[in-house]
Amino acid sequence: MLNETVSPATTGARAGTRARRPVSRLFGGGVDGNEQLTAMTGAVLIVMLAALGLTIVRIGQLIWLHLFLGLLLMGPVFLKLASTGYRFLRYYARAAIYRAKGPPMPALRAMGPVVVITTLLVFISGVVLLFNGPRGRATLSVVHKASFIVWLMFMGIHVLAHLPALGRTLRAVPIVAASPHEPVSDPRAGAIGRWLAIGGGIVAGLVLAVVLIPHFGVWTAPGAFPHHHEH
Repeated sequence: MLNETVSPATTGARAGTRARRPVSRLFGGGVDGNEQLTAMTGAVLIVMLAALGLTIVRIGQLIWLHLFLGLLLMGPVFLKLASTGYRFLRYYARAAIYRAKGPPMPALRAMGPVVVITTLLVFISGVVLLFNGPRGRATLSVVHKASFIVWLMFMGIHVLAHLPALGRTLRAVPIVAASPHEPVSDPRAGAIGRWLAIGGGIVAGLVLAVVLIPHFGVWTAPGAFPHHHEH
């Protein structure tokens, strides 16, 4: 048998690789992992927003579900803001792998502040309305509805712009570098962390919704929506 001599440097490299594996499973993936997290969260939001939209049609009867879904949405919505905000910060901090990926389309960059501001307005006004009750809803209700309409319009454009690449992004196909010096990110790394983030966002929203169910009563009481006739 041949005796294999392992240098201290090789041993240290192997130990470092083993030490990095758990971290990579949670936080790896680079720019493509970040893009996949954003896409995964977006797919969840599309389904949840569609359900929320259905409650608006019969808001007088489904106000309890509207409130519950609105609170539930807060977890995934703020996760998406966090993932896109992180990419924004890394890109403008001149991180090589994010600069190599390139910036979002100019139209989407221009819409970004509008989406963030209207998102905050929709959810903050909704939570305040929940606690204030129907009697104090005059101005807040206008703010909530107007910001929701603007938010939905810009969010729809945002979703449509990313829809063609959604399937590829969700499949997490690794990118092969053209040269050894080109920054590479493997979107398969950090998959566990992304699923934990999605699950954590949904659970956080669910816990918030369940905790605040006792406050639904003022909105579900008879007379809360005098202009909506129950059938």
